[in-house]
Amino acid sequence: MAYNYKLIRVEKKDRIAVATVDAPPINIITTELFTEIMQLSLDVEADDGLAVFILRSAHPDFFLAHFDVGAILRFPIGTPAERSPELNTYHAMCERFRTMAKVTIAQIEGRVGGGGSELAMSFDLRYGVKGKTRINQMEVPLGILPGGTGTQRLPRLIGRGRAIEVILGADDLDAETAERWGYLDRIFAAHEIGPWVDRLAARIASFPIEAIRAAKLAVNAADLPLQQGLLEEAYLFQTLLRNPSAQRNMARFLANGGQTREGELKVNDLSAALGRGD
Repeated sequence: MAYNYKLIRVEKKDRIAVATVDAPPINIITTELFTEIMQLSLDVEADDGLAVFILRSAHPDFFLAHFDVGAILRFPIGTPAERSPELNTYHAMCERFRTMAKVTIAQIEGRVGGGGSELAMSFDLRYGVKGKTRINQMEVPLGILPGGTGTQRLPRLIGRGRAIEVILGADDLDAETAERWGYLDRIFAAHEIGPWVDRLAARIASFPIEAIRAAKLAVNAADLPLQQGLLEEAYLFQTLLRNPSAQRNMARFLANGGQTREGELKVNDLSAALGRGD
């Protein structure tokens, strides 16, 4: 899979792809950048060799600022608004990152706002920097609303009341509060976030790729009614059980000391060893 863009650099290694957005000075989501991110979502989804995808910024003060307001002013408004039966292109792009059979990680080291925040909310994991990461939904002061999935994703992440505060208040949400509320999964010192994300990505990517993909599908099924989600989980479990990688790794786990007192006290290390093929 070739990843060729002007505003995004992509590096691949060991089933991991790292995309770095470089649209100075602040990574505004212009029409050009949006087109590239949308194509990136298609390319990552189609890349069967990937297990983990990381999105970063070349500019530590800004992850993705927001969608280009000048471009929004050029949106056609000459006819009445209509309800569409289909997702628009931005919604579809965000959903692609949420549902693709890869683990998606947003490394948010600086500000993220508007459509950039909505994109980040679609990722499986979001990590930030203490005292530096800031989230801002700045649409309502402009007379619009978050139209790139934000009004639907934010209440699911942090709760309805907090989402109302963030969206209608249009004030900065600091990293510490964002972590406490559930927007960010963890926060780090600036020098720690990159190595930590890299280590997690490498650990995940070392495990059987069939299990990575099926586990994400099973977690996504939590959006369904409980009984339906449980049925999907059971089916995916049974599917994996028939995979040679599961039979091999379970046998290795037992051989390496699994289900012994000593082994279970360091079960995280036993898992790492399975990822290395030990």
